[in-house]
Amino acid sequence: MAGRAAPTARRIRLGAELRKLRERAGMTTTQAAGLLGTSPGQLSNMEVARFGVSADRVRAAARTYSCTDQALIDALAAMTGDRNRGWWEEYREILPPGLLDLAEIEHHGTGLHAAHSIHIPGLLQTIDHAREIYRQAVPEMSPPEIEHRVSYRVKRQEVLYRTDPVPYEAVIHEAALRMRFGGPDTARGQLRHLLNMSEHSHATIRVIPFEVTHYPGSGQSVYYVRGPVPALDTAQLDQSHGPVFIDAEAQLAQYRLLLARLDNAALGIEKSRELIHEIAKSL
Repeated sequence: MAGRAAPTARRIRLGAELRKLRERAGMTTTQAAGLLGTSPGQLSNMEVARFGVSADRVRAAARTYSCTDQALIDALAAMTGDRNRGWWEEYREILPPGLLDLAEIEHHGTGLHAAHSIHIPGLLQTIDHAREIYRQAVPEMSPPEIEHRVSYRVKRQEVLYRTDPVPYEAVIHEAALRMRFGGPDTARGQLRHLLNMSEHSHATIRVIPFEVTHYPGSGQSVYYVRGPVPALDTAQLDQSHGPVFIDAEAQLAQYRLLLARLDNAALGIEKSRELIHEIAKSL
């Protein structure tokens, strides 16, 4: 097995899922390694993504661990097949690793669900809006840093425009729609972009208006990326130091419930469009 100096988020998740299967089977690394015909050290390196792993090895491990979830096994085996790194690799020496991980997770996602209270979701931001957001960053970014961030954000949006676009849902609080980042012209352009995006069949944009009396999550922004099976879903939270990824089953269940409640609090699709249009006209 070849060593990997900088494992991607996808490889790290694969190793973590294999470790979960072993632990559910009640096996130590020594016990499992003996059954798999490898050493405990090699197995540990596989589980922490220091070594790559083949699809055959994944299926052998699943059999050894008595895993009968064929959909999960197939999904894990498929995670071994993508040896080519994506467009985000051109930013590896420029942007924090967490941002590259986010782009990779999105690229392989089967569905995207965002809930935001103050900001427009990144995949829906215009270039002018995104540039203004980065201009206000703390600590302050240099002009080249800002442009790198903007170009990265635009490339992330390709998942919504490719031939097989990822289904996308966004719930946005009215407060985010009324924030005038960059001034009236930039804000107006951003709202018009939301209206245009809402016309795409794979994009659903809904608004939680000010008059709603219940707002689950206390304004917390959540980004949920669905995997090929629910066990491979990922929740992402924004923090000042970078994105935080969550994949523990109990926590994923909580975020699915939170997003469902936010969906229930939001206006329907057409009423959301009407509200966005009214706000744009008022600028």
